[in-house]
Amino acid sequence: MAREIQRAAVIGSGVMGSGIAAHLANIGIPTLLLDIVPNELTKAEKEKGLSLSNRVVRNRLADAAVAKLFKQKPAPLTKKKNASFITTGNLEDDLEKLAEVDWIIEVIVENLEIKKQLFEKVDVYRKEGTIVSSNTSGISIEAMAEGRSADFKAHFLGTHFFNPPRYLKLLEIIPTKETKPEVVAYMKQFGENVLGKGVVEAKDTPNFIANRIGTYGLLVTVGELLKSGYSVGEIDSVTGTLIGRAKSATFRTLDVVGLDTFIHVANNVYENVDGEEKDRFHVPHFMKEMLEKGWLGSKTGQGFYKKEGKQILELNPETMEYEQRKKLKAPSIELAKQAKKSERLKTIIYADDRAGQLLWNTLSLSLLYAAEKAYEIADDIYAVDQAMKWGFGWEQGPFETWDAIGVEQSVAKMEQEGKTVPSWVKDMLAAGNRSFYKKDNGSTFYYDNGSYKKAEENPKTINLVKLKEQNNVIKKNSGASLIDLGDGVLNLEFHSQNNAIGLDIIQMINTAIEEAEQGDYKGLVIGNQGKNFCVGANLALMLMEAQDDNFFELELTIRQFQDAMMRIRYSAKPVVAAPFSMSLGGGAEVAMPAAKIQASSETYMGLVEVGVGLIPGGGGNKELYRRLLEGLPEGTDLDLQKIANKTFETIAMAKVSTSADEAKEYGFLHDEDGISMNGDHLIYDAKQQVIHLADEGYRAPKRIKIPVVGETGYATMLMGVKSMQYSGYVSEYDVHIAKKLANVIAGGKLPYGTPVDEQYLLDLEREAFLSLIGERKTQERMQHMLVKGKPLRN
Repeated sequence: MAREIQRAAVIGSGVMGSGIAAHLANIGIPTLLLDIVPNELTKAEKEKGLSLSNRVVRNRLADAAVAKLFKQKPAPLTKKKNASFITTGNLEDDLEKLAEVDWIIEVIVENLEIKKQLFEKVDVYRKEGTIVSSNTSGISIEAMAEGRSADFKAHFLGTHFFNPPRYLKLLEIIPTKETKPEVVAYMKQFGENVLGKGVVEAKDTPNFIANRIGTYGLLVTVGELLKSGYSVGEIDSVTGTLIGRAKSATFRTLDVVGLDTFIHVANNVYENVDGEEKDRFHVPHFMKEMLEKGWLGSKTGQGFYKKEGKQILELNPETMEYEQRKKLKAPSIELAKQAKKSERLKTIIYADDRAGQLLWNTLSLSLLYAAEKAYEIADDIYAVDQAMKWGFGWEQGPFETWDAIGVEQSVAKMEQEGKTVPSWVKDMLAAGNRSFYKKDNGSTFYYDNGSYKKAEENPKTINLVKLKEQNNVIKKNSGASLIDLGDGVLNLEFHSQNNAIGLDIIQMINTAIEEAEQGDYKGLVIGNQGKNFCVGANLALMLMEAQDDNFFELELTIRQFQDAMMRIRYSAKPVVAAPFSMSLGGGAEVAMPAAKIQASSETYMGLVEVGVGLIPGGGGNKELYRRLLEGLPEGTDLDLQKIANKTFETIAMAKVSTSADEAKEYGFLHDEDGISMNGDHLIYDAKQQVIHLADEGYRAPKRIKIPVVGETGYATMLMGVKSMQYSGYVSEYDVHIAKKLANVIAGGKLPYGTPVDEQYLLDLEREAFLSLIGERKTQERMQHMLVKGKPLRN
């Protein structure tokens, strides 16, 4: 039977429940959000003369949760309008509405008996075939389903989201013995393709996979803090990005998660295991004291760290007082910083200094625990690694990490120290297998019970690294590669430092379009799988050229960039841009001329050049204005001034979208541009757009003239800026930049409504850009951004 989740219900409107409801709303799934009925009135309700029977009172908890969605940071909603997909109610008046939904998600208090009582009611109202799941972080899924109907049990499972649901990729699915295999398969597919998650099937064990391994690793590190005399700051300076972990490292992560949440998760394992393992999950006394004092982390203003003025202090667990934050200094750290990224961890972990000892003592125990528990908590080591990467932001899972430091070398050291290595790991080595993973022809294989199994991937996951390993690169230079995606579609991948645009990338854009137009190809995707799509042009290089008065070279480079953007726009074959994460300045300018944009849901797009004293120079002003003109709904009266004002405001204020949805509201994306919920599927989705456009008989757009607001529109745009200057909000130089920007958008000193061609606007833009980059105050702003990483207001 074909199954489709068209409507959902979330029971429990706390931070997690409302976050899940918001994530469903972002996708466009109408969602019912229910919570308990309050048993007493608030002061405000009493003053209004309300009673406990009033619907406003009875829905208070769910209504308040939706209201909080607009204030939370990071924002749970990709745009505020998505809240309209959420309908609120309560568990006494609205249970019958559960019959209208296809998926019911329980997110209430972590108490087995209370959950069972709720599911008894849900079983009465749900329609046959409705999927029911619990978002529990560790309570037995089997135990929750006891006493329920056969159909309930067949459609019941755990769906453990990580908080915040919009941003964290991991979704653990935990079936029971009676969950239908087709329900599990459907939820995996739905989770990945619709919810945009990295889905891992876990076994019904305490804390499942990621929290089981992650909590153990954090407690081991806390133990090293107490035992070996490291400080909180010293440990965090080594256990973050240096070794491929999240920037928040160890103790900053605990502050973000919240100490109360962490202790709850740790206690859940402690209470459900026996013997030596129970001791491993014992929370140290000083952390319990922190809990009693309310030092929970970010949400209470202090935890392992506390900010005083501009200074960040770290907690000393022995004195329970805050001290100046320290960083660990050791020879191996400096050596690691100079090593290849893949060699950094190995460089430190075997070093005989304080950094090496810290990492060895914590990581060796974590790796052994992962191996000891792997087949108890998951079906294979691949699931464990994926869970840790998606749930905790690790670049490598525990078994990939073990490969990186050398399995044979590390096991020998572990055994020399008297540590117990699981027999299956020793058997693997004894059989001549020296790693947990192998690669063959671009495919990944993982060790499993004596042999290697191919890691299954969703066909929508296109891996550019794998394609390059399979010799699919057609052309490349230092800044970009042209890769054959198959099915007649090419992909232009940026891979310069920070994906910054320079002459090498401009050259490859032209080369890619030539190849697509002249070869037997359907079109081109511009996309990559780096940290960000593109954060703009090479600022340092431009500043150096300006300071050396090389304006001829600068003018030539800007002109070439503009010409390349026009080639994208007027390519005979469709070009689809695939932006994600930071898509700023030149990154936005590359995307906007494309025939279509397929953006990741988490795309932060903006024209931010004013932050360094410039205006967009690669056609961004013209493209945003054009897109806003073209994006007017049919039948809307054309108000050129309104369009010009919005373009000016968006660029002058350096507005950056907080999602692809918001990028549509700003005008960077059209309504018909696509959004991929799963970033891993972005290149695939963009490829499908190219194929669709080509199969529909794509023709390049006609070159038409664009009406501008001219001299009167220029004056209108500057009125607001002058008002801000008089109020002291902007500097005189800000006004100077704004005048340059307004002149470009207005089309110079022309009558209102004059049609001009695109090259005329590009010439105005290039002239303004070059005049600004030659000014001392702009160069000061550029220098400040490069050194300090933040704007200068001079």
